[in-house]
Amino acid sequence: MTQPSDVVVVEAVRTPIGRGHPDKGVFRNLHPHDLLGAVYTAVLDRAGVDPLEVGQVLTGCVQQIGEQGANVARNAWLHAGLPVEVPASTVDTQCGASQQAVNLAAALIASGAQDVVIAAGVEHMGHLPFAAGVRVQVEYGDAITPQIMGRHGLIKAHNLVGQGLSAERIATTWGLSRARLEEWALRSHQRADAATRAGAFAREILPVKAGGKVHNTDQGIRPDTTAESLAALPPVFADNGRLTAGTSSQTSDGASAVLLMSAARARALGVRARARVRDHALQGDDPLMMLTAPIPLTRRMLQRNRMVIEDLDIIEINEAFASVVGAWLAELRPDPERVNPRGGAIALGHPLGASGARLITTLLHEMEDLDAELGFLTMCCAGGLATGTLIERI
Repeated sequence: MTQPSDVVVVEAVRTPIGRGHPDKGVFRNLHPHDLLGAVYTAVLDRAGVDPLEVGQVLTGCVQQIGEQGANVARNAWLHAGLPVEVPASTVDTQCGASQQAVNLAAALIASGAQDVVIAAGVEHMGHLPFAAGVRVQVEYGDAITPQIMGRHGLIKAHNLVGQGLSAERIATTWGLSRARLEEWALRSHQRADAATRAGAFAREILPVKAGGKVHNTDQGIRPDTTAESLAALPPVFADNGRLTAGTSSQTSDGASAVLLMSAARARALGVRARARVRDHALQGDDPLMMLTAPIPLTRRMLQRNRMVIEDLDIIEINEAFASVVGAWLAELRPDPERVNPRGGAIALGHPLGASGARLITTLLHEMEDLDAELGFLTMCCAGGLATGTLIERI
């Protein structure tokens, strides 16, 4: 049986992130299968691995309806012309879906059940916007909507609110001013723009042709963002609230894929192992605050690995909202220079189901470029969850 320390990452790739806008998004005329199939193929081609080596494919996706319904993982695999013998299934841990796909892939390999697994993610929010599933329920019955949550006592039991209001509660609880949140958002755009201009994303991005043009940069970065432009935006979740569109992640389109193997299989195939999966976790927390679970998750993972926050060379935390990052920073107190060094979802975008594997991809390349040893990723997820992954460069 393979041991957890023997799970290695051999390749990781992502598409550029497009705006999730039905008219302005660069991928508006592409199907989710096109984006996902492209990264499936690319992650294998770049590693020089035969698709038949893959024992299983796990793909994160949040809006699993319409174009992304009926097991998008499998459909995109077949759409790409890849071997029918390879099974694929779709994972939903909300925003952490593809990070959880990476973690489940690592667990499968660690258990000895598989030797080679692709963990991927996709979301096309230009075609299927956030909460698109709720619209379907008008005809076919309630999903996890306020109606069914109220019927089963969930709202009453936990006093649940929407994510935006949870983000506002976090800002209030941790005393995060609007100006402080906007400082982080400005930093995200500045760092993402600087990284793009320096070509720092070039190795991880798979250029994608759409609309007669090849796209190789992220569409959502706004180099002209200023403190003044952020301060001029109206609150979006509460009257006199602290959060605006500028301090929230962008709705986006994109796909990402990570190729994991047992170290033994990588050696047998002559494939270079680039990083080792040291640990991974899924954490629950207060569903009312909803987005605070990265805090206990980080503490738990540090404790069981006998580490302190200073041991982590690079940290990626998903910028769902600036207040999520602000609260985590206040509690864990890392060196901010080590956190999201190339910007985050506020600037780059947040294609829900694709973001976790995208962040792993970015983290791996950051570690190689900056000669870092340990990298950590955490994401908040709807329902009061968080995903976490600790990787060590080889």
